[in-house]
Amino acid sequence: MRRAVLGLSVTALALAAVGVTAAIPAPALADPPAPPSESTARAELAGLTVATPGSMDGYARDKFDIWAKQPDGCTTRQDVLARDGKDITDGSKSCQPTSGKWYSAYDDTTVTDVAQATIDHMVPLAEAWRSGASKWTADQRKNFGNDLKDPQLLIASESSNSSKSDSGPADWKPTNKSFWCTYAEDYTHVKSVWKLTTTDPEKKALGSMLDTCKS
Repeated sequence: MRRAVLGLSVTALALAAVGVTAAIPAPALADPPAPPSESTARAELAGLTVATPGSMDGYARDKFDIWAKQPDGCTTRQDVLARDGKDITDGSKSCQPTSGKWYSAYDDTTVTDVAQATIDHMVPLAEAWRSGASKWTADQRKNFGNDLKDPQLLIASESSNSSKSDSGPADWKPTNKSFWCTYAEDYTHVKSVWKLTTTDPEKKALGSMLDTCKS
């Protein structure tokens, strides 16, 4: 079992004793990485290098080895579902949640079907590729695609994830305008940490969204 679960009920213990697997509540993992402050995000935005987007030649999502195994034995996707969900239940010998609730900040909706709780990369993989990741090593791309340290992975409804696709903030913004501030802070921070380039339109869009932090 991947997690040490405390406080099992007498019923659950009895079932375990006779070899019956029961669904058990999954304890919460660490909170998602917090966004930087507005002032930090503005400083990071100012420090991004403006450059013409690179070629998409050679790009493939597989080159980022997404949803790789984490040290706990679960995939990155499973860990994000456990970390960001509420009322999570999983099988006693499984990493995969079987039920729960997941909030999609992009469109201010709550997903209750785990199959529809997609995991989005704040900075899309294709955007990373054209802004510097094409020159990374395989290990660097794997670390980026499975980054749990920075605010790069978040829950998104299927519709919002599909709408965003590979677009950056110059071409797409969350329909939930109250999330614009955090979106800009997180997006800028990820680009800064990973030393990815930006474009003038993207930089302008991020600056405009950071302006909403004061409203």
